[in-house]
Amino acid sequence: MNTKVAIITGASSGMGAATAKLLAQHGIKVMLAARREERLRELCKEIMKEGGEASFKVTDVTSYADMEALADATLKTYGQIDIMINNAGVMPLSFFKSLKVNEWEQMIDVNIKGVLYGMAVVYKHMEERNEGHIINFGSIASHVIFPSSSVYSATKSAVRVLTEGMRAEIGSTQKIRTTLICPGSVATELSNTITDTSIFPALEKLGNKEWTPLEANDIANTILFAIQQPANVDINEMIVRPTAQSL
Repeated sequence: MNTKVAIITGASSGMGAATAKLLAQHGIKVMLAARREERLRELCKEIMKEGGEASFKVTDVTSYADMEALADATLKTYGQIDIMINNAGVMPLSFFKSLKVNEWEQMIDVNIKGVLYGMAVVYKHMEERNEGHIINFGSIASHVIFPSSSVYSATKSAVRVLTEGMRAEIGSTQKIRTTLICPGSVATELSNTITDTSIFPALEKLGNKEWTPLEANDIANTILFAIQQPANVDINEMIVRPTAQSL
C-alpha cells in the first residue's frame, strides 16, 4: 500500500476527507482536490502531522483544464497515479415542477462531467502502466428513484453506466480496475445544497428519519476494502446503506 498514490476529488470535507485520512494512515500518498483551499491546506497538515504524505491542488472538477492540471501535478509530485477517486458531487434535490434548471445544470456538470473528466485525465497514464484503479461515486438514488430525486438520480445513473462501460471496454485487455460506490444515507454536507424546501415533507413520508445515517468513515472503509483486494479481484459495485434504511 505504501507504494500507491491516490487522487481524491471533493476532498475538503465529508467522505473525501475521511477517505484521504484513512488511506494516508495505510501508507498511500494522497493528492487532495477541491475548490476550498483553506480546508485542503488544513487537511494536508493534519495528515502529515499523523505521519502520512499528502499534497493538494485547488481544482474545479467541471473544468477539464483543471482536471488535467491535477493529474499533471500528481505525476510531478509523486511520479505515478494508482488510484483515482471521483468523489466530488452535489445533491440539490428538488421537485421537477420547481424547474430548478440552474441546479440541474450544476448536477450534470459536477456529477457527470466531473467524473468523466477524472476518468479521462488518468486513463492514458494507467494504460501505459497497465494498472490502476478508478473509483467512482454513484448513490442509492441510482437504484431507487423517489420524488425530488429525478435529476440527481439521472446523474448518478450516468455514473453507473460510465463505470460499467469502462470495465466492459478495457477489463479483458488491461489491468485497470473500476469500482462504483453507491452510498445510502450518509451524514455529510450534501443536503446543504437543497434550496427546494418543499421536498422535506415528502422525504419525511419516505421514512428518512427512521434510521441513523452512516458516517463518512464507513464509506472510507468501504473504499479501502476495494483497494486492498488482490490485483486479480475487481470489486465492481457496492451499495452501502445504514442497516435500518428502508429506501
